[in-house]
Amino acid sequence: MNLEQLSLTEISKKISNHEVSSVEVTENLIRHIEKTEPALHSFITVTADLALDAARKFDEMNIKGESFLLGGVPIAIKDLLCTKNIKTTCASRMLENFVPPYTATAVEKIEQAGGIIIGKTNMDEFAMGSSTETSYFGKTRNPWDLDCVPGGSSGGSASSVAAHQAYAALGSDTGGSIRQPAAFCGIVGLKPTYGMVSRFGLIAFASSLDQVGPMTKTVEDAALLMNVLSGYDSKDSTSAQVPISDFVMPLKKNLKGMKIGVPKEFFIDGMDLEVKASIEKAITQLEQLGCTMIPVSLPHTKYSLSVYYIIAPAEASSNLGRYDGVRYGLRTPGDNLNQMYEKTRSSGFGAEVKRRIMLGTYTLSSGYYDAYYLKAMKVRRLIKSEFDQVFQKVDCLVTPTTPTPAFRFGEKTQNPLSMYLADIFTISINIAGVPAISIPCGFSKNKPIGLQLIGKPFEESTILQVAYQYEQSTLSNQLKPNLKKIEEFSKNEL
Repeated sequence: MNLEQLSLTEISKKISNHEVSSVEVTENLIRHIEKTEPALHSFITVTADLALDAARKFDEMNIKGESFLLGGVPIAIKDLLCTKNIKTTCASRMLENFVPPYTATAVEKIEQAGGIIIGKTNMDEFAMGSSTETSYFGKTRNPWDLDCVPGGSSGGSASSVAAHQAYAALGSDTGGSIRQPAAFCGIVGLKPTYGMVSRFGLIAFASSLDQVGPMTKTVEDAALLMNVLSGYDSKDSTSAQVPISDFVMPLKKNLKGMKIGVPKEFFIDGMDLEVKASIEKAITQLEQLGCTMIPVSLPHTKYSLSVYYIIAPAEASSNLGRYDGVRYGLRTPGDNLNQMYEKTRSSGFGAEVKRRIMLGTYTLSSGYYDAYYLKAMKVRRLIKSEFDQVFQKVDCLVTPTTPTPAFRFGEKTQNPLSMYLADIFTISINIAGVPAISIPCGFSKNKPIGLQLIGKPFEESTILQVAYQYEQSTLSNQLKPNLKKIEEFSKNEL
């Protein structure tokens, strides 16, 4: 039995039933990471020793009969969630040696539920990117095609789960950074409702858009992690005080009578033909499961990309102002204070981060605030209002996650707009603050395709239920990347 290829739910049950120990599972996973990591570069930091120590402690508690939702299972953490005594770099030179003095609430919840932190995953620098090519520590490869990107910005988390280097991972999603890499790597990725999962300890990109969420092998695993992650946190001023129910229990309810909207704005010219065909096939499958498909329109979503690239860089320019070489992070000496600021920020940030800081600073500057930022916020309200109106008619929406499958390295790096368009189907969900999930639904040119389900605010249970029933009816997650090919590539990299 290849333990690393089991799902989070399966392996946690085996550990809880004493069929295998957490130490055995963790040791096996570390060996698998060593075999595959040179090819994939999913991680910035692998915490092997700390993971084994935590696994030993868990096994001692497990013998005593103590029960935990995550049952001693190794889980990876995107490297922008703070972890006490473990480097948290945001994939940037600016934070290359930063070790936080505290742990993010989402990570604390994983540990309290018995999860074992196996490492910190690679990402686009400060979560600004759609390909994990902007990382200061080098690119991550897609396990399905090593010449292609894994998506971004949570590319390392997606790659690690797809290649069985972790049983699940935490990602963050500001404009599609969980769902797009999940689609590219053929896994499940859920962006919860804004406020459903604590952002305390998440190093901010755009504070009104960022959200932490699970990246898993199956929908059931995502529901299990949501049981762990969800809930109010007094340390996060944007955390929502809403009732939290069990996300796993409703999964097996049938979909008879479910109304699903199909927004025409998400089926655009230029979309990959195999992506379009797979989404249409998935819609037919949902109808066979008892769902009623209803055509709907979200006309203002066509402005989502423009709105996002005004609001997100504006918030980023404000959030990243703290990296000045004075308090923490990189410091590049200069002859005076201003020169130190300039040298630190020039050498500490990569090109994409600098581009977005300059864009944001411009839109917030005197004379341009009303013309750009204020107008974008008004359109944001219109986009949110349209989602609210549509959800009065339907239970959820179905769309493609991305217009194309994973693209090749370097294909879009010279044209930022082309790169930004990779998130065209995911950005409006962050602007509206609603939940959405990407699940595998087919292949294009032997690369995975993602199906996106969008839900009403705080109704993650509905999209998880639809996603689970679709997944079970199609077994869409049964195909796996060629691990032997990855291991062989890794040998050549050493």
